[in-house]
Amino acid sequence: MTPFIAKVAWWVGIIGWYVIRYPHQRRSRRTPVAEKREPVRDRVLLGISFSGLFIVPVIYVIADEPRIADYPFSPALATLGVVAFVLSLALFYRTHRDLGRFWSVTLEIRETHRLITSGVYRYVRHPMYSAFFLWALAQALLLPNWIAGPAGLIGFGTLFAFRLGREERMMEATFGEDYRDYARRTRRVVPGVF
Repeated sequence: MTPFIAKVAWWVGIIGWYVIRYPHQRRSRRTPVAEKREPVRDRVLLGISFSGLFIVPVIYVIADEPRIADYPFSPALATLGVVAFVLSLALFYRTHRDLGRFWSVTLEIRETHRLITSGVYRYVRHPMYSAFFLWALAQALLLPNWIAGPAGLIGFGTLFAFRLGREERMMEATFGEDYRDYARRTRRVVPGVF
């Protein structure tokens, strides 16, 4: 593993993410939205996350800036980064498949929305967030730069911190006791931990 291959692996992961998301995004747009929660706030949080997971690392991968924040490259860490990205993409794909037409980028309830508790949702309530944390971890391992590497953890971590509670309250308001029962038997992001 070399720094160049690590950057190529990061690009392949980004392209994989887009290839997975695109058909699901097109399909979900055809399902009418019944309720949206705080769309402006949600868009700002998505922008922060996008900056950390895409804009900052793209600048580093293309321009190798900011060089002042570089640290020595580790092939072993980069290899772990590739593994984390592959796991992230697999979970990302499975999450979209399990959610089907009920998936959305922002906090929305679709018409005829139902609570999904099967597939990966049997183990955690927010596997999409788990996939994004794996992506952010992969980025930190692949890009040996104190700014570009952890930018994904900071960007997505901000979205996670300010959105998760609101999302869970929306689900509880929509699905009531069914969601409360589901929440009692599952973890939020990591099975058996959180």
